[in-house]
Amino acid sequence: MRLARFAWTVLAYNLVVILWGAYVRATGSGAGCGAHWPLCNGEVIPRAPSTEMLVEFSHRVSSGVALVAVAALLVWVFRARAVGDPARRAAGWAMILMLTEAAVGAALVLFRLVADNASMARAMFMAVHLVNTFVLLACLTLTAHFLTDGVPVRFSGRSGRVAALATGFLGLFVVGVSGAIAALGDTLFPARSMAEALSADLSSTSHLLVRLRVLHPAIAIAVGLSLAAVAHRFPLPPGDRRGRLASTLVATLALTQPAAGFLSVVLLAPVWMQLVHLLLADLLWIAFVLLAASTLADDAASRADRLRYTA
Repeated sequence: MRLARFAWTVLAYNLVVILWGAYVRATGSGAGCGAHWPLCNGEVIPRAPSTEMLVEFSHRVSSGVALVAVAALLVWVFRARAVGDPARRAAGWAMILMLTEAAVGAALVLFRLVADNASMARAMFMAVHLVNTFVLLACLTLTAHFLTDGVPVRFSGRSGRVAALATGFLGLFVVGVSGAIAALGDTLFPARSMAEALSADLSSTSHLLVRLRVLHPAIAIAVGLSLAAVAHRFPLPPGDRRGRLASTLVATLALTQPAAGFLSVVLLAPVWMQLVHLLLADLLWIAFVLLAASTLADDAASRADRLRYTA
């Protein structure tokens, strides 16, 4: 149980690191350490730091701790679980994705795709960053799930379930990417009123990042309503309380997210609201991953586990 608790703790800590990274972007502090990585302005520990430097440097430190935590989780899982255990595969992929996460973050800094850079290259890197982050969270979630009495998944003979889940994951990816681009537009081109924001969104002379913002609400509402409508229809093993909780969370968060997005628009996307919106998106993603794991649980393995625990 200690290993499972540690896995959930690592997942929770990575959520905090992701939110702090969003704070770095939202406050324009991404260039706080200059175009240097992993050093900060050429120093291991910056002297006489500015506010932006402290924000960026603290994010790098917290990210480094996250990397060490995932590495420790990987070693512990490989020592505690046998070859072929699904927790091993999930932890291994989590380690790989932590490294690619660091690589994308480094590229953003080294290519100066931070602060007030409004290029489409930055938007594309943000999209890649978002996808990598989502898959990383999925692997950490599955690691914790498998370590907490979660049974292996099975894909064969379940084409209908797999297709439905794949559609849901694709929808969440599209919402996340469009949301990341919209958030970047809000940061680089803040509006002084809702009327000014709507006018800029619809103007053909506005920057492309501004004009793309209008796509996110439409996509989020469509995907949110779809997930809320079908979440309870996914088949779950009898007595799977975690799966049923995940189903309830998916339906609830899928409806909460568009409401939070609307509130963010009304409030002109303040930093704190952007962080709340991102947290809800990450929690929805994690809940859907858990729902998918329960839906695809190997029935034979589940029955074997129940017999083993009652023997």
